[in-house]
Amino acid sequence: MGTVTLGVSIAVPEPYGTLIQERRAGFGDPAAHGIPTHVTLVPPTEVDTAALPAIEAHLAAVASAGRPFPMRLSGTGTFRPLSPVVYIQVVEGASACAWLQRRIRDASGPLVRELQFPYHPHVTIAHGIAEEAMDRAYEELADYAAEWSCASFALYEQGADGVWRKVQEYAFGGGTESSGVPSQATPADSPEPVSP
Repeated sequence: MGTVTLGVSIAVPEPYGTLIQERRAGFGDPAAHGIPTHVTLVPPTEVDTAALPAIEAHLAAVASAGRPFPMRLSGTGTFRPLSPVVYIQVVEGASACAWLQRRIRDASGPLVRELQFPYHPHVTIAHGIAEEAMDRAYEELADYAAEWSCASFALYEQGADGVWRKVQEYAFGGGTESSGVPSQATPADSPEPVSP
C-alpha cells in the first residue's frame, strides 16, 4: 500500500498565519509557501498508509480529552547553533502543547516517535537559509505578538510536490470541526490554561 509522510500541528489562524508565511518567504526561505504556519506537535513522520485509520482514531481520542486553551506568541528565538532555525516564541500555551504532543506520541498509540531534540513549541520563521537572513528574521520579528484561543489541532500530509496539506482537523472535546466549545468532561491531566 505504500507510505505517507504525516505531521500533526496547531495551525496559526488568520490573519497571523498568512502574514508570518509571507514574512518567512520574504527572508528567502524556499519552504515558506509549502508549509502552513503552525506549531508542531508531531514532526514529519513516515507511516504505512494502512495505519491511517488507526492514526485518525487515535488523534480523535486525544482531541476529545482536550479543551481549548489560550495561545500567545511573542518575540523571537533561535535553535542555532544546534539547528539552523529562527522562530517566534510560544509564551502562553506551551504546557498545553507539550501535553498534547506527549499524548499523541504515547507509546501505546500508532504515532510513537522519538524526537531528535527535546520538545519546544515554536513557530518557525526561517530554516536553513543564509545566516544574514536568519539574523534579519530574528531582529525584524523581535516585537511580533499574536494571541488566540486554540480549539483544535490538525493532521497534515506532505504531497509529492513537498507541500503540506491538511487532511483532518480535530476539535477539542470531540468532533472534527473546530467548534471552540470546551469539553464538559475533562480528565485531570488535561492542559490547564495559563494565566497571562
